[in-house]
Amino acid sequence: MATTNLSAYDKTTIPNASNYRFGIVVSEWNESITENLFQGAFDTLIDNGAKPENIIRWNVPGSFELIYGCKKMLETQKLDAVIAIGNIIQGETKHFDFICDGVTQGIKDLNLQFSIPTIYCVLTDFTVQQSIDRSGGKHGNKGVECAIAAIKMATLK
Repeated sequence: MATTNLSAYDKTTIPNASNYRFGIVVSEWNESITENLFQGAFDTLIDNGAKPENIIRWNVPGSFELIYGCKKMLETQKLDAVIAIGNIIQGETKHFDFICDGVTQGIKDLNLQFSIPTIYCVLTDFTVQQSIDRSGGKHGNKGVECAIAAIKMATLK
């Protein structure tokens, strides 16, 4: 990961996203990080042809709530892919492990339950600096990488 630029992709290899509708569910916890991830994802979708009116954003309080937010979005919106954006930073207790595992398993379950892909754009870092580095810092922006994944998965669908 330290040698990967999360924002790097070859635009000539990405399908045009103009005919797709995307949902983005954003955790409000660690907002400075998740807003950067959202902006990276949004800008990348637009840059690859998605129309602003075909990108739906919902906010949820934290990363654990991403599962329910994505589920409700999948059930109520006509979409081609959903991106779940969150940030979990390790603290002093095992809470980090429980939340990371729950969110990961929950998003995996959504991908098995629905025929619309849900993209995992959740940073699970040990420090705030690691999250900054992966949300537009020295390692690029994971939101960009996940938007590209959403486009590719929408095409696959």
